[in-house]
Amino acid sequence: MSYSIIAAIGKNNELGRDNKLIWHLPNDLKFFKEMTMGKTIIMGRKTFESLPHMLPNRNHIVLSSSNEFPSEVTVYKSIDELKRALDNINEEAFIIGGASVYKTFIDYSDKMYLTLIDEECLDADAYFPEFNESDWDQELIDSNEENNIKYKHILFKKKNRE
Repeated sequence: MSYSIIAAIGKNNELGRDNKLIWHLPNDLKFFKEMTMGKTIIMGRKTFESLPHMLPNRNHIVLSSSNEFPSEVTVYKSIDELKRALDNINEEAFIIGGASVYKTFIDYSDKMYLTLIDEECLDADAYFPEFNESDWDQELIDSNEENNIKYKHILFKKKNRE
């Protein structure tokens, strides 16, 4: 399994507030949908609970100690259990949050599709983990502006470590 992170973050790595997205950017949600459609999405319990419904045409995996999820959701209790189950599968899976799941997977990920939002949110309560940008090649996918908010989609590809 190859792991790719997908996230939208503010100038200070803000991800969310009260288990919700901070900024309303419909075209960024469309980008998320296009990137993850037909793929496996991996998330924590709180991120799953924040979804309005099961996301169509995606395989939902949740990291949680709880088993109280719809039958369509595969649950793993630990990263080790998840990696053992998925490592021999040759496809891309998307890590979609939350903050602790991003932090857990950043070292295992080959790519990050980050929406870099040119705004700050002073009362955010969830943050994307710090990472060393020099370990990643960056490629601009596109730049946008919606609701007077500028943002850009950047593909970060992990550099080969010899």
